[in-house]
Parts: sequence; structure tokens; C-alpha cells
Amino acid sequence: MGIQGLMGYVGSKKYCFHDLQLRNTKIIIDGNNLYHRLYFESGLDLICGGDYRLFTDAVHKFFESLSVCEIHAYVVFDGGCDISDKKFETLKQRAKEKIIMAHSLSKGEGGSVLPLLVREVFIQVLEKMEVPFVQCFAEADRELVVLANLWKCPVLTFDSDFCIFDLKAGFCPLNSFQWRNIVTAKEKNECFIPAKCYSAQQFCKHFNNMNMSLLPLFAVLVGNDYINLPALERFFSQVHLPIGNSCHSGRKHVRIQGLLHWLSAFADAEEAMHNVLIYLKAQDRDTVRQLLCSAMEEYSLSDTVNLEHFFQKGIYSSPAAVMSKLPNWVQRSLARGQISPLLRDALVLQRSFLHSQVEDMKKPSAHLITKPIRRVIYGMLLTPTNKSNEPPFKGLIVEFDRLEKSLRKSTLEADTHWNLAENLSLANLPEAPTQIRLKLLLDTLEIKTAILASVPPAHHLPVAVTCYWVRYADPKVKLHHLKALLMGSVCGELYDMFLTAEGNSKDILYVHEQLQKIIQGNPCRKIPNKEDMHIFCQWQCCLQVGLHFNQLLCTPLLHPNIKRLYNGTLVHLLCQKLKSSPSIEDLFSPCPPLKMLYQQMLEAVILAVPEDCFKSRTVSSTHKSKMGKKRNRKVESKEVHLAVENQPIYEVTNRFVSLRLEE
Repeated sequence: MGIQGLMGYVGSKKYCFHDLQLRNTKIIIDGNNLYHRLYFESGLDLICGGDYRLFTDAVHKFFESLSVCEIHAYVVFDGGCDISDKKFETLKQRAKEKIIMAHSLSKGEGGSVLPLLVREVFIQVLEKMEVPFVQCFAEADRELVVLANLWKCPVLTFDSDFCIFDLKAGFCPLNSFQWRNIVTAKEKNECFIPAKCYSAQQFCKHFNNMNMSLLPLFAVLVGNDYINLPALERFFSQVHLPIGNSCHSGRKHVRIQGLLHWLSAFADAEEAMHNVLIYLKAQDRDTVRQLLCSAMEEYSLSDTVNLEHFFQKGIYSSPAAVMSKLPNWVQRSLARGQISPLLRDALVLQRSFLHSQVEDMKKPSAHLITKPIRRVIYGMLLTPTNKSNEPPFKGLIVEFDRLEKSLRKSTLEADTHWNLAENLSLANLPEAPTQIRLKLLLDTLEIKTAILASVPPAHHLPVAVTCYWVRYADPKVKLHHLKALLMGSVCGELYDMFLTAEGNSKDILYVHEQLQKIIQGNPCRKIPNKEDMHIFCQWQCCLQVGLHFNQLLCTPLLHPNIKRLYNGTLVHLLCQKLKSSPSIEDLFSPCPPLKMLYQQMLEAVILAVPEDCFKSRTVSSTHKSKMGKKRNRKVESKEVHLAVENQPIYEVTNRFVSLRLEE
């Protein structure tokens, strides 16, 4: 939700705010707002697919600051889209804007598109730090307000809709929440976080003590995510709005201030709406009234879920979820953030918006690679539990994804052949034997259990999705892409070891020092290679869908720590280096555990994919000179000789050793 221009307007009005010293209190946090703001404000990578380790550090520091000041955070997330579909047009418009921004970023220009797995990383940090959180069934705003009023504590957000709600303790805008500047009160020996707190009552008081019940009508007249009526332009073109002292403000702020002054003359929303409709054509009035009333209901606090029950007893009962006839375990998993909003929308609305990434816009969307996996997931979500005496099931999902620089709507048929056992269904999935759930996951990813046997369990899922990626990525994955990706993952392990007692080991210290030299001596290009960018975007799509599928199947494989798996700037740098200096993969040689992990993952992937997967894909042309071919053979012979002399990671007798020489 959001009201166009309101946050900028309110932010310039000091009378709306009072200073707050936050300590020894509960605070309700708008989770979606926070992870967006933390990522963008931390100056992290937006082009190479995200730096999840650095983002994890920023999230840790944020919640540590709250803890120091005895501020007890409760994080509330939006779930899926509203089942009324009032916001559908806004969602499409935002998806289009994200595609344009992703294209801009891919050219090295401005934009703000969140890397694909930021939400998942954020939730993993909350789980590790034991910060309580809940994922609502749909939009979280109203449930968040009810909880804040029940606990008489402030809300932390940057959503302009909270300017409309009557919050007893107000809300603190994220842009004035100084969590990095903790202040110590000497007389009490206590710490606090300086913040600004908005009060809707103070806001209304400034406008002739306006009745607060008029604020929802104000919101829908100005234009929020739920309504955008061209018919209202007739009202604005004919009504005389008092300008007040805002003549030096922008046009939007002039309209906001004028409308507030105009509304303050009426006793309540009903009287004000009657006076709005007078300006419209007679044939439009009933329709507009219905639409305005419907949009205003989004600010009503009736029929909301009591989140206190969830935080105290683990119970989340949503009337909308009950109406949708979702299995109880699915409702619980949704509330715990164990089923993504993407899957919830597919299940409830038979629709899904695939998130834009910074990729090569001339190529098909990176999400195309996971289409077969998504079909299986959709089949699981939509296949009826009782199939007897029913016509053949044909579940259809509407997907919105990128086609070049446009938003494309397509219909995807669910895969109905996923069921491995007669009685397996979404309703009884948690009771199904682990081996059946695991087989379904691995069969969909087209990998055999034996391939994963030599890999540590924490890396089973990443290796499985990596094998799938190598098989189906377009452009094709080259060996330096695979090695860069796996080296990046091992570096994630290295960083974690460095920060623990293991970091005192000479081996770890040495490898860490060498890695820092590589990073500092080889700054990543401002705009990465487009092909590399697109290939790694496809890997993130594979990982995202693999994570979601694993969660839906009640985690037959260990859920991996995402911050260790992928850090975009490092992976692109390693890829760049491997093209010119293949010996860089010897980075881990001084540390046997890291070297072994790298070997295990690389060998597992190479064993799983076709033998010729990494052979040169360039077809010889008739115009190539024989001398050129001879020269290539000499170079290849020389490289093989050097590889044997330099003791490669794999034994010379291993059929995969020649793959080291592709670069």
C-alpha cells in the first residue's frame, strides 16, 4: 500500500512529529519495508546479483542496536496479494517499472531493483537471531496496526498508509530512525535510539481539528495502491481547493494540502463524499461511490487477525485462508514464512509475478530455466486431493514475467504427473515418508541421490540446483562459470570460519589474506559481462525455486545458508580472473578442508552432467586455416603437459581433468 506523494509532504511538516528516545519498549516492524531500506541504504551491489553476506552483516547490526537499547522487535511481513485483487493494476505497473529499472542498471545507469534472494536471506537472519516474525496471509498493514495499538507501542515503517491509521503510539519513519547513532543517557546509564514519531492526531489538528475518519477518504481521493479513478480528475478540475501557504511546493503537494483544507470543512466522511460526488457526472456517481467505499475499507480495522495470538501461542487463523480451504499445515507454514508469497499466490490466486533481475534484456527471461520445476510445484499446489470420478485435472497458472523490456502475461499448465504415490497430496504432504518427498525433489531437479553422497549435507540442495543449471542454462555454462560459483560458495565458508575460533588457524588466515589481495587488486568492472550476468541470474532462479520447492516438501534436504552461497561481486570477479588465470582455483590448496569441499562439489557436478557438457561449443568453420588448428593443438598439448606438472586438483587418470583446460 502507499499514497502518492504523501510521505514527501508529511516529511516536510515538523508539526506532525515529535522526538522520541526509543528504549525499553516493544516495536512492530514492517518487514518488507525494512529489508528494502536496509539493502538500498547499505550501498550494496545491485548489478551482480546481490552481496548477501554484507546484507546479512547489516541486518545483524540493525537488530543488535535494538537489543542494546532493550527494544524488543516483532517483525510483520506481507504475505501474498489481496484476494480481492483491488491492487492488481498497481502490481502490474510496479512490475513494469522494475523491468525498466533492471534494464537501466544493466547499462550501468541508476535504478533500485532488489536482488532475487534478499527476502529469504533476511528471514534466515531473523531465525538465527531469534527475532520473532510472522508472515500475514495477505497485506499486513491492518494486522500490524491492531497489534501496535494492543501493545501501545510504535510502528517502524516508511509506508505512507500509516499516516492514515490511528496509531496510539504513532509510527517512526525509517529515514529518521537513527539506529546507527545510539545515544547513552549518562544520568540513567541507558542507551536509546533517537527517532521521529508521527502522530495522525497532530496531523489532523493542524487542519482545523479535522475528523480523523476523513483520512481514509483523503487517501483514496489522492490516489493509493487500490484506486486510481480517472473520473476523479473531473472533481479536481472543478473544485476550488484552498492553496494555503504551499504555493512553492510541487503540484502533488499543492493538491494534498488543498484537499486536506477542503475536507476539514466537513463533519464526517459521508458528508465529504456527498460533496465530492456532486462534481461528477450523474451516471458516474453510484459507481464511484462504490469504488471509494471499497477502497476505504482497506483502512478499516475490523475482521483482522490478532497477531498477539501468534506471537504468544503460535496460532494464526486467517478467515481468508479458511475460506480458501488451505490445509492447516499450509496455513501454519505460511505464517512462519516457510512457504513463500510466490507460492501462496499460485495456490490462492492461480497467478504469480516473477521478480525482475538485472540481466541481459535482449535474451529470454532468466526465469525461463525453471519453468519445468515451477510446473511440478504448481501441480502439487493445485491437484485436487480427491481425484475419483473427476474429469482429468488441468491446472493453469497465469505468470507475469519479462519479455525483453516489457511485462508479459503467459499461461502455464501445471504438471499433473508429479505424484509418486497414490495417496500423496498437498493435504498430507508432511506425513509422507521423507524418502518419497526427497525423491520427488531430486527427480524434478534431475539428479540422483548417489551424486550427492560425497558432498556435505549442507551443500546437497545447492549442488543439486547447480547441476540443473549447468544442464539447462542458456547461454551455456562454461567451466569458469561453474568454478567461480563454487569458489564463491567456498569463500562463504571461509568468511564464516575466519570469524570463529577456526579463524586463528594459520591455513585459514593465509587463504583469507590471499583472497583479500585478489579482491583489492582486481576491482570488479562497473558493468559485468552481459553473458556472465545472465548465466548467474539463471543460477539464482534455480536456487530460488529449489529453496521454495524444498520448503513446500517440508525440507527433505537441509535448508542452506544463502549468505554463504552467493555474493555477486566476488563471483563475477572470480569468473573474470578464471578466464585469464585458471590457477586462481588453487586458492584453497593451503587449507585442506576448503580444498576438499571445493573438490567434492566440483566433482559432483561434473559427474552429474553429460560428459561433453564443458567441451568447446564452437563449430569449426571451413574458412579456419589448418595452421590455426595446428597452433590450437600445440597450445592444448602444452597446457595438458603443464597441468600434469602442476599437480591438478583431480588425478590425471580422472576423465574430468581435461576440463580444467577449457579456459
